[in-house]
Amino acid sequence: MKTVHQAHNGWQGVLLDLDGTLLDTLPDLAASANQVRQALDMPLLDEALIRTFVGKGADNLIKRTLAGELEAAGSPAPEPDAALFGRARTVFFEHYRATNGDRAVIYPGVLEGLQQLSELGLPMAVVTNKPYDFSVPLLQRAGLMPFISLVVGGDSCAKRKPDPEPIVHACQALTISPEASLTIGDSINDALAARAAGGSVLAVPYGYNEGKPVTELPVDGIVQSILEAVHWLQSNTPKRSWVTG
Repeated sequence: MKTVHQAHNGWQGVLLDLDGTLLDTLPDLAASANQVRQALDMPLLDEALIRTFVGKGADNLIKRTLAGELEAAGSPAPEPDAALFGRARTVFFEHYRATNGDRAVIYPGVLEGLQQLSELGLPMAVVTNKPYDFSVPLLQRAGLMPFISLVVGGDSCAKRKPDPEPIVHACQALTISPEASLTIGDSINDALAARAAGGSVLAVPYGYNEGKPVTELPVDGIVQSILEAVHWLQSNTPKRSWVTG
């Protein structure tokens, strides 16, 4: 029989997004995206536009990078030619593997927040749509891995956020109840995944969120930092999800 964690104020664990929540990784991602454009003799894209491509994993980022002009005009990215996409994917992954974390910056309040969560006895998992093999080295390079019990990457499960499967998987691995988990992220992907899994969710406003206002997300609260999220957790208790059916 698995042991279920009993922790602070009814909360049993915290699930953290990575890109746009713990670390500002946009400069590295944008550089790799533009490396694809350069390799294919396409004009480079503004970092502000690439920012709106981040959130649903590397393949989605690459697809939208290839359709940069359409994306800039507000049109959805079509499915790219398979051979073109394969070449673009190879260029992106080679460049990002070599530069992962070069210019990544820890957001204010992250280290202090993770330290306080650790002191409260709450196990923490990173649940991200970034591939696992990129996520762990990045967390190690940033010095955050000592706080993290588990990393669930975008390729760790059959589905990725906004599907709830990665959230449920993380809770099972941590032996905690999804209803007693708190997800902290920056996008609609985090909000929908956590809600569907039956947990609570907070959003930070400084991330990427695919260009959509964070105030429109179906979350339990908006906090300015991971440290502020700890204060929110200490003042609130878990509640059953409003998802029905």
